[in-house]
Amino acid sequence: MSLPVAGLRLPLHHVFHPSDFSQASEVAFAHALKLALAARAEFRIMHVAPKASDVPWTDFPGVRALLARWGLLPEGSPHEDVAKLGINVEKILGFHSDPVASMLHALEKHPTDLIVLATHQRDGLSRWLHKAVAEPIARRSKAMTLFIPHGVEGFVAAADGTITLQRILIPVDAVPRPQPAVEAAAVTALALGCEAVSFTLAYVGSAGDMPVVREGAWPGWTWEKMVRQGDVVEQLLEVAATRSSDLIVLTTAGHHGVLDALRGSTTERLLRGARCPVLAIPANSKTGRTSRY
Repeated sequence: MSLPVAGLRLPLHHVFHPSDFSQASEVAFAHALKLALAARAEFRIMHVAPKASDVPWTDFPGVRALLARWGLLPEGSPHEDVAKLGINVEKILGFHSDPVASMLHALEKHPTDLIVLATHQRDGLSRWLHKAVAEPIARRSKAMTLFIPHGVEGFVAAADGTITLQRILIPVDAVPRPQPAVEAAAVTALALGCEAVSFTLAYVGSAGDMPVVREGAWPGWTWEKMVRQGDVVEQLLEVAATRSSDLIVLTTAGHHGVLDALRGSTTERLLRGARCPVLAIPANSKTGRTSRY
């Protein structure tokens, strides 16, 4: 079945980017800014520090500097010129010993459509020794989230703003419904002007059980179905590696049961091994069935 995408728009009015001012956050910042520009959305950047003296405002990533590097603004442009590009930018400095609590409080006051953040891929003992930030924010805010794994350049070049989004992997399952992920992948590619994209729908299980989705129809786009057997995360990571995927898009229903609470949801386990950005789309919370994602 075909899904016409010509009339669809990137459903973003607000983009939220938590930054810890690290190199990984700079990569996430470039992705967040590019998506905010594509959607003409309000762009909020937030940093949390224990006290005000720890962070000067000048440490915040420079929106105008990056836009100038991309050739979208002249060097030294005033603040008001950014709005001429269709976006409004707000920088928020929070003071709290718990960055997750502070950011969730900010998101309660000002809900967002998309969170873009860097995530450090830790597993085993190191995962328990370092406090997680990215995954709890995404899970508890229930917002669509683009994760940029540490050490991954992603599909937006910070140097000049060019986009390399040619191969998108979409894991599918009966629950949660995969159609929102399919539509998000198609609309994102369309909004970013990606004319030649190969989409791979990957299902782990019996071929006869693979759910049917409506694929986005656009000149230059191709769609492939793939069925694998074995461990869900291992198989999906193998497909992503062999296909050199630029982005993974999936619907997620969070944690289910004691095992997921200990090992993390499939989405979180996928994040720890992914070598490309992962876009997680929250599933309908009303479903009562168990999800592998």
